[in-house]
Amino acid sequence: MGGLGRLTLAAPHRSLAAEENPAPVPETDDAARIHAQTLTLDTHVDIPWPDPPDPSGETKRHVDFGKMRRGGLGAVVFIAYVPQGPLTAEGHDAAAARAEAMLRHIAGTAGGDRAFCADAPALEAAKAEGKLAVLSAVENGYAMGEDLARLADWRRMGAIYVTLTHNGHNLLADSAIPRKDLGDGPERHGGLSALGRAAIAEMNRVGLLVDVSHASRAAMLQAAEASRTPVVATHACCAALRPHPRNLDDAQLDALKAVGGLIQITAVSSFLRAMPGNGAGQAASVADYVDHVDHAVRRIGIDHVGLSSDFDGGGWLSDWPDAARSRAVTAELHRRGYGAREIGLLWSGNFRRLMRLAARQAA
Repeated sequence: MGGLGRLTLAAPHRSLAAEENPAPVPETDDAARIHAQTLTLDTHVDIPWPDPPDPSGETKRHVDFGKMRRGGLGAVVFIAYVPQGPLTAEGHDAAAARAEAMLRHIAGTAGGDRAFCADAPALEAAKAEGKLAVLSAVENGYAMGEDLARLADWRRMGAIYVTLTHNGHNLLADSAIPRKDLGDGPERHGGLSALGRAAIAEMNRVGLLVDVSHASRAAMLQAAEASRTPVVATHACCAALRPHPRNLDDAQLDALKAVGGLIQITAVSSFLRAMPGNGAGQAASVADYVDHVDHAVRRIGIDHVGLSSDFDGGGWLSDWPDAARSRAVTAELHRRGYGAREIGLLWSGNFRRLMRLAARQAA
């Protein structure tokens, strides 16, 4: 069990079979201390667009700065998300304009007790100074169109990663979930396109991490091999526990380990367990979530697993409904035997390692 030392994981918890709203795991003094000392980073949080509320006030969002403070969540990667559209010059230009407006907005939310961070040292300095950290990324390489220069622009604006695809194939890669309404067949490129490979090389050059969430199985495996910097799935779960097109199977997890990459387990209920009926209004639990953490850790080791929520993009759990309840994740990890070192790696240590590698590759 790579990197775990004497850690013994508890047996997987088959939660919610008898109850849909389990009581939260009690937070011990040790868990509270570990949570307070840990640089807690959620690597994927969406923002409403085009009319985002001010996150410095109390909002109906799952994540705002008040909720982060109450939950001891120190840092968040806010996402400039672009839905898939037509593969035309007009579609690409509109997507790029949206992504760049969102990046500017995210950077503009910093100030006062909040620091905008574009690298690991800045993130660590924010923690040391007691500031919340704001980071940004672009979700869906569709916004790049055929213009590789946009990647350097996004990095200069502070983005730390680009998600190659969303739902629907784009010019870079096939998606795990084709869009029949956009004319998609099962695949468009057989994984990555030549442009997608060029985009990965340019992302490596400018210091952007390659996010393989949403990519087809073939595209994910090809990206892992093509990238000189380890790839990351910033919001995904384990297909061995919950078969789903968006989840990674064990061979994909093995490929992440082989290249030094990372899966950030995410809090989307339908990725974690089968939902009764249509699943409307229902949620999995933190215990279900940590089952996926446990599986990935057993399979590929603690150094290749992390945490994310996909809050405000479909993610929430019955006992982690928003950023204010983030301590519930640390409490469950601690209950299962994860210590301060392991919890630190899961919350941000592993992701910071990839940020440093991306910066080193760019240099």
